[in-house]
Amino acid sequence: MFSTARRRCARSLLAASPQTTESIPLFLVPAFQHPAAARGFASTAPCQSKIGSAPLSIPPGVTFKVNAPSVKGRGARTKAMSTVQIKGPLGELSMDIPAYVNINQDPALSGPMLTVEDTTDKKQKAMWGTTRAYLQNHILGVSEGHSAILRFNGVGYRSTVETTATTIQPEYPGQQFVNLKVGYSHPIELGIPKGMKASTPQPTRLLLEGPEKEVVMQFAAKIRMWRKPEPYKGKGIFVNGETIKLKNKRTK
Repeated sequence: MFSTARRRCARSLLAASPQTTESIPLFLVPAFQHPAAARGFASTAPCQSKIGSAPLSIPPGVTFKVNAPSVKGRGARTKAMSTVQIKGPLGELSMDIPAYVNINQDPALSGPMLTVEDTTDKKQKAMWGTTRAYLQNHILGVSEGHSAILRFNGVGYRSTVETTATTIQPEYPGQQFVNLKVGYSHPIELGIPKGMKASTPQPTRLLLEGPEKEVVMQFAAKIRMWRKPEPYKGKGIFVNGETIKLKNKRTK
């Protein structure tokens, strides 16, 4: 601290009168002078989001509409979010867009493009690509649909799709249920979410289909939780192309 105070005092004397440099040894003068301003050598443009800056691909038969936020939400402390409605042959989905994400629907572009207000903000830059990925999944869901194939590997492991259940109550009229037989003494019945379809092309295969990818994969994960793949015999419920590396048997 003493050296810092001494250096500060010497700098003030140098700024007051140049003649005071005679009282300071010549080899110490450069240490008390102000350092030159650092020069920046970075000349590259800011990195843009590779996913967020890509235009959305809208196939024929799908309508993409952006609804502005309501007048009531504009006076709130947090900015109101606009809503995107996507309608296609397989259904209709909607999604709320953050206030800092803008959607450019210029007909001259190949498709709607997303931009953010501040590309240097971490949250905005992260949600830029995430929002675009969600919108593209919704567009694909209402046009072609999303699917998940569950494979049952084990002695007696199988599943069936039933119209009624004995252990749970239906959540909506006409709900179907997936009945799992994976080694438990009691029946395992899971209600199929609304808007999804389930079928069993084979006793050891279960096909899930739906317009919303998040719902389809979440229901597949819920079924997989009942029998996670184990690494010694390779038994369990596998989702899509999931594999597991087998281990050697335990020896004493």
